[in-house]
Amino acid sequence: MLRVEILGTPVDLVSLEQTLNWMENQISRPGGWCAQIITTNPEAVVRAQSEPGLKQALQESELITADGVGIVWAVRLLTGHRLTDRVPGSEILPAAFARFGSRLRVYFLGAAPGVALRAAQNVQARWGVQVCGVQDGYFTDEEAVVRAIRQAQPDLLVVGMGERQDTFIHRNKAQLGAKVAIGVGGMIDVLAGQVRRAPTWAQRLKIEWLVRMALDRRRWGRFPRLLQFVRLVLREQRRRRV
Repeated sequence: MLRVEILGTPVDLVSLEQTLNWMENQISRPGGWCAQIITTNPEAVVRAQSEPGLKQALQESELITADGVGIVWAVRLLTGHRLTDRVPGSEILPAAFARFGSRLRVYFLGAAPGVALRAAQNVQARWGVQVCGVQDGYFTDEEAVVRAIRQAQPDLLVVGMGERQDTFIHRNKAQLGAKVAIGVGGMIDVLAGQVRRAPTWAQRLKIEWLVRMALDRRRWGRFPRLLQFVRLVLREQRRRRV
């Protein structure tokens, strides 16, 4: 597995199949160490420039996949390596559930009250995974949540808490007791049937993020970070040419 660096943050050049193989290897290992997956995107890279906690989480995560065409573009422009495709959480989760099925113990953490439970029920009904715990993202006692996860001993901890998710996992990694933990943004809402993914044609053209942004006004405020990412990448390219 080759790891490259984009604006001070790492990206692993892996495919979806390689990611699933990596997860299977981690889940089959004995012991209580939690391996973290971050699906990085341009916003995360920009935030990491001014958020030390996120930057450290990215640098110390065991696997960093490309969750956006912007990352694929930046990797090619700055390193010369070609990622065959992005590997977002929206593809990792269904593929992992399909591959592992009833062998997989999953804990769902995040989203609004009741949503994670519906997501867990839907996933269990469709793929047969074992649901070993559910907790919404609106908690105040972090230690109690970490303790509950540790007692559940999940193979996979799925965390959908927006910008908090990756630092939450990193901060508590040693105490979580999960084999693998992954931040998945709004994917819990999708699995619960609360939110639909972008149309298949948008997924195929790799512009799912653009369609979601256009249709959801709450996402419009994120656009400046995307522009900042492009500026930072182009500036870094010019610097490297000097």
